[in-house]
Amino acid sequence: MTDKVTATRAALVVNTGSRTGAKVFESARERLRALGIPLVEAFPLSDPGTLPATVVRVLDDGCDLLVLGGGDGTVSSVVDQLVDRPAVLGLLPMGTANDFARTLGIPGDVDAACETIARGKVVDVDLGVADDNYFVNVASLGLSVAVSHAVTPGLKRRLGALAYPVATLRAYRGYRPFRARLEFPGGDHDPIDVDEAMQVAVGNGRYYGGGNVMSPDAGIDDHALDVYAIARGRFRDHLSIVSSFRTGTFVHHELVTHMATREVVIRTDPPHPINIDGEVVTATPEVFRVVRNGLHVAVPQDSTAAQLDTPQP
Repeated sequence: MTDKVTATRAALVVNTGSRTGAKVFESARERLRALGIPLVEAFPLSDPGTLPATVVRVLDDGCDLLVLGGGDGTVSSVVDQLVDRPAVLGLLPMGTANDFARTLGIPGDVDAACETIARGKVVDVDLGVADDNYFVNVASLGLSVAVSHAVTPGLKRRLGALAYPVATLRAYRGYRPFRARLEFPGGDHDPIDVDEAMQVAVGNGRYYGGGNVMSPDAGIDDHALDVYAIARGRFRDHLSIVSSFRTGTFVHHELVTHMATREVVIRTDPPHPINIDGEVVTATPEVFRVVRNGLHVAVPQDSTAAQLDTPQP
């Protein structure tokens, strides 16, 4: 078993509607070819809705390396098509947050990211899944959904990663808490009731929301999901929690309930929509579980975020 990136047929698919995608498509194509990547197809896509079908097409055509250019939303939109397929994902981070790339140590510079694909190694990472919706970073409900509505494309263009904290402050005003119940089918935790929840999140990777950390020990190769619930409290308490999002130490706050598990059922009263990697695609009640080693990804040789446990496809 080797962890070197090998490919016989590669495809480049770039979301040119992402923050910098339109500017880098041509340079990425030239750089990949110069590095010896056997690029047989290249697609600049201005309509993100065509991404899943395009990925299915190139995989059906026998491509064993998918070079994907875009942000976290781009990755999330195609991860369902990559599960159980014989292909390695090479990522060119071009979004606002790039949390998946951050978790794996994939450089944001396009030339360096191309170098990673050509000279790096392959690891397999865990995925989270809710019903048939796979995710790489986080699924959340409550205040985070209100935040996602407040993070408009215009705000992201103007502020970049700072759009997230600005949108959070906007959404916080007047937000009403809800009842949440967490159940653990594996029996590793007793059921937990949070009478006045502000937010519940289920994390697969380490980073989310533009560089926030799920917990100090969170990882994308630990075969577990990090789950937290934030309860209603004083504004200064929530400010204290938010101020430690970047380190993940907010999970130790008295208003935060946190645990790691392989499966959790979340019920709320009233039912709440669930944001999965930036898109609202389901609602409570919902079952979340971890999928071990669900995706092969090219990462830098010095990345320690994950290792190769299963053979390359």
